[in-house]
Amino acid sequence: MSSQTENQIFKAPEFDVYQWIDANGKKTTPIKLSDFTGKFKIVYCFQSWCPGCHSKGLPDLKKMVNALKDNNKIVFIAIQTVFEGHQSNTFAKMVETQKQYDLEIPFGHDGGVDGKSRSNIMNNYQTGGTPWFLFIDKYDNIVYSDFHLNPDAAIEFLKTIK
Repeated sequence: MSSQTENQIFKAPEFDVYQWIDANGKKTTPIKLSDFTGKFKIVYCFQSWCPGCHSKGLPDLKKMVNALKDNNKIVFIAIQTVFEGHQSNTFAKMVETQKQYDLEIPFGHDGGVDGKSRSNIMNNYQTGGTPWFLFIDKYDNIVYSDFHLNPDAAIEFLKTIK
């Protein structure tokens, strides 16, 4: 992981996100990290108004989802981690983003505790903005956390997960 020292294991905290849609764009009960125990989790953090999220992050996510859709040991999750522009980065915009990229994965909206503060995921996972990728292994250890991602190298690595 980019900001951690070698050989240290960092456990992923439970999600603290309360607004979700499922893979089909329907509102659903809150999704928890613990719902995916034993699976490798790729969590993509974005804001709907973020140019880099649309030019790089979301296309990279789509590429990985398409390449690995048949691997039932891997779960993809997208979370809108709002830290600015709360009036623009709304739940409705998150739903539009899922449809725009035809991503059949769960999406969460994390506008912070009061809809004005920094996202809970950003606070709990110490992410540095958007777009941001988190890789969480089957033991819930954070093994990657950064905004720089080579999707082809990630796909090759993720293909080894069985």
